[in-house]
Amino acid sequence: MHICVLGAGVVGLTSAYYLARAGHQVTLVERNGEPGQGASYANGGQLSYSYVGPLAAPGALAGLFGGLLHGDRPLRLTPRIDPRQWRWAAAFLRACTTPRMHRSMAELQPLAFLSRTRLRALVAAEDIEFDYHQRGKLIIHSDARALDDAKALVEFQAGLGAEQRVLDGEACLALEPSLAAIRGRIRGGIYTPSEDAGDCQKFCAGLDRVLATRYGVERRYHHQIGKLRREGRRIRSALSDKGEIEAEQFVLAAGFASRGLARSLGFDLPLYPLKGYSLTIPVTAEGRSPRLSVTDSARKIVYARLGQSLRAAAMVDVGASHGGVEPRRIAALKGQVAESFPGLGGLDKATVWAGQRPATAEGKPILGASPYENLWLNLGHGALGFTLACGTGQVLADLIQGVAPAMPVAPFRLGTVH
Repeated sequence: MHICVLGAGVVGLTSAYYLARAGHQVTLVERNGEPGQGASYANGGQLSYSYVGPLAAPGALAGLFGGLLHGDRPLRLTPRIDPRQWRWAAAFLRACTTPRMHRSMAELQPLAFLSRTRLRALVAAEDIEFDYHQRGKLIIHSDARALDDAKALVEFQAGLGAEQRVLDGEACLALEPSLAAIRGRIRGGIYTPSEDAGDCQKFCAGLDRVLATRYGVERRYHHQIGKLRREGRRIRSALSDKGEIEAEQFVLAAGFASRGLARSLGFDLPLYPLKGYSLTIPVTAEGRSPRLSVTDSARKIVYARLGQSLRAAAMVDVGASHGGVEPRRIAALKGQVAESFPGLGGLDKATVWAGQRPATAEGKPILGASPYENLWLNLGHGALGFTLACGTGQVLADLIQGVAPAMPVAPFRLGTVH
């Protein structure tokens, strides 16, 4: 079959990979001149297969509305006169209960574990360099109650197949000595040995090269899709500013831009952009930077060592007026990084980034069929794009080919995700 994949972020690229690997003719279409230029560009770098809990959780409720009064909160809501925002926010509020959170985690966990298996197989099969490592992840907690909640979550996740260890403060420091400067506020932590890290944009660039040289995928970059031409309940072609692209099947994996394309076809995608920020900091002194992936739970900052750089990512802005960098937010992030790792150095040379992550309120991607017979959906991954991309790419390829996927897909279908 000839299959057209719309979007060359990490989700679109992995979709193209598994389809091309299965022997299909694939055309990959992207508005930017290179792959991985949107939400994939400078994300947190953590591949957190055992931490797929959604943003919508009981504690997030206070954080979301607390951000209305305190603009420096990690989670911030900026109200807009936008019905889509309030529909999304209402669905988010409904999802902020422990039973709903547990249900979403139980649904996401098989997808995350499948993604881990498929990514590691891809790494073994293809020559891609993206600062990948498998050193595990440590989540540190500064509050005794938060640590107790984390211990309860460890017990719940053990039932889903996650293998984690609860550590006291000194054990956290023994595992990651670079945290010594904040010894006094580490009450304990959770260590998950199975978690990975890597540079998502480098992964995208490497996979793009493999698609072209090994699998013959046609890549059409600098192609802005205006609309999808339909005939009855089928899509005939994608119309770009550089011409018409016909195919037998189409995959919509264009991130937040997918919402407008879907609306032009008469259906809605429950996506809203969540803006996040990151710093890519050159490591000037070994031993001052963490080697493990580290998450500071209280401050909602994730750290991932990527080669000779440290990626620090944080914050969720709901309703940001633009996708660009906000100096106040970056200044706050730099200050917190400097406090946690005072000997790190390199902050004055850090590369700054902000990006919009297309997310559903429940934190689950939308995966599978659309209202059109030959249009497939793979989008709405939020902050889990890199973590889930290989899993959703494989499942999508299975569905298009009529093969039963290795995990339940029903929880991710359009209409069941809000």
